Amino acid sequence: MHSRWENIMMKLFIFLIVLSLIQVTVSAQDTRVDFGISVADGELRSFYLAVSNHYHIPGKEVVAVKERYRFSTEELPVIYYLASRARVKPSAVIDLRMNRISWLDISFRLGLSPEIFFVPLTVEKIGPPYGRAYGYYKKYRPNKEWKKIVLTDSEVVDLVNLRFISEYHKIAPDKVTEMRGRGIKFVNINKEIEKGKGKSKGKSKGKKTKVKKKK
Repeated sequence: MHSRWENIMMKLFIFLIVLSLIQVTVSAQDTRVDFGISVADGELRSFYLAVSNHYHIPGKEVVAVKERYRFSTEELPVIYYLASRARVKPSAVIDLRMNRISWLDISFRLGLSPEIFFVPLTVEKIGPPYGRAYGYYKKYRPNKEWKKIVLTDSEVVDLVNLRFISEYHKIAPDKVTEMRGRGIKFVNINKEIEKGKGKSKGKSKGKKTKVKKKK
């Protein structure tokens, strides 16, 4: 009787171990399915998650678009930003881009103005990679001569990511331009800001609130 009970307990123990291993495997697979990358790719994962959350696009779709059409990581916000402003599906933007149309011309074809690419900056002297684009902006904005603004593909990518990062993290655009001016890529900028916010939360939790004594 005792031996039979031990056998039952042993089988139950093995079953629980197998079940836990299955759960771990499924969890790992879910991570790869959702983003198409492993947990080890921390900076990329963080950027994809930010794009997914900000533009309300499933993470799986974000990565699928990148892999299928060979877009650079920092072009992804451009696709979803133009689609959201023009109120069209991302596929409409992708189709135009796959026909080798520039980002600026795509915006014109979607009935959008270059005005949508600019955010207000407080710094007087705007350095690279934003100086040239904002030079056009200051020159043509007073008379709203938006079609005279000429932007390269890389300038559009820089401008859209500036807006995306500053809006998503709710920080001043000037902070993003300063980091980008130091040659930091947006994937890394996103991660640095995220880490900074995490440290700030940790410090605020550690501080004790002083309670004033009633006289």
